[in-house]
Amino acid sequence: MGAGGCSGTGSAAEDPRASDPVETLHRAAETLVEAGSSRATTSMEMAIGGTRVTIRGEGDYDYRRQLGRLKVQLPQSPAGTDDHRPITELLAPGALFMKNRGAGVPADKWVRVDTATLSDGNLVTGGATDPYAAAELLRGTRRATYLGRTEFAGAEVRHYRGTADLTTAARHASKGVREALAAAAKGFATAEVPFDVYLDDQGRIRKIRHRFSFVNGLQKGTVAVASTTLLYDFGAPVDVRLPASKDIYAGKIAEQ
Repeated sequence: MGAGGCSGTGSAAEDPRASDPVETLHRAAETLVEAGSSRATTSMEMAIGGTRVTIRGEGDYDYRRQLGRLKVQLPQSPAGTDDHRPITELLAPGALFMKNRGAGVPADKWVRVDTATLSDGNLVTGGATDPYAAAELLRGTRRATYLGRTEFAGAEVRHYRGTADLTTAARHASKGVREALAAAAKGFATAEVPFDVYLDDQGRIRKIRHRFSFVNGLQKGTVAVASTTLLYDFGAPVDVRLPASKDIYAGKIAEQ
């Protein structure tokens, strides 16, 4: 599909900001830092044991400090009952903090995970893709097509579709995200990540959808995960405070 492909009206020739899709997407993370902060909602869809499940999250993010907070809701049980308490997640450079993690963790304690030790760099593990990591991943964009203008949540947006390379993204990412993306580049089934992204007239991400593939050791196959992040209310106040060391659980975490 050429750069003038249709999804709404307009073309790259009519829209100077879209004339170089790859360069535009390389700047997406910087544009979020300039915006300062936003609210975010996330969803992650995957097929497990023949059943498709969706994990949803909602919260806010401070792009200048690379700190975020999400409340993640696990899917219902097979019986249709919602027997999981939401997990509170704090996102920080190089770390993921989780509360209500369950499996033997005291209710008042946080679990801390070094994202560089995760085979997916926490693009999937937490049940939500870190909004800033989602933007930094676009620094690895190798191919992108501008599909035209459309509307999303009442705003005019530009739709791009392309493929990012995790290894390239890690090389150009900011310090707080670099090691996690490098881990994902090694841990996923492929370093190539297809995406669709919608930018507003300020170049800010309003919606981004990644499609990840990883090898499931238990099922001996490749699992496809679709992660969608929506960003809105830019400039909203965000107050994320990381837990003190005394509030972090140091014991063994049972497998779930």
